[in-house]
Amino acid sequence: MDTVFIRDLKVRGILGIHAWERVTPREILVNVRLSTDTRRAAKSDDIRDCVDYSALAKKIRAHVESAARMTVEALANDLVELCLQEPNVSRVIVRVEKPGAVPQADSVGVEVERARAAQVRKGTKR
Repeated sequence: MDTVFIRDLKVRGILGIHAWERVTPREILVNVRLSTDTRRAAKSDDIRDCVDYSALAKKIRAHVESAARMTVEALANDLVELCLQEPNVSRVIVRVEKPGAVPQADSVGVEVERARAAQVRKGTKR
């Protein structure tokens, strides 16, 4: 399986459980690794056969800016679901970090890995 990635996407948003975290947007760092098969895209050289990482980054940015989640876990799982909506993505790893959230640590965060649910064909048993 091949990998398409978005590294160190910096987005400002509300994220946290403390009252002071709910007031001013802070920097949130997002990393995404998408498993896909790039052979068709390589052969056609057509963006329609690719995972459009630019469009996906815009969707991620819009969600982070508007979600105002309490926990990093919730935001990371939101982004996993968003990424798995991409038709050519079979698996995704999303890392969401809050730089400077803990004294003496560069960053803290959560990494979530999920695969697309297997499709059950009509009329077949599991």
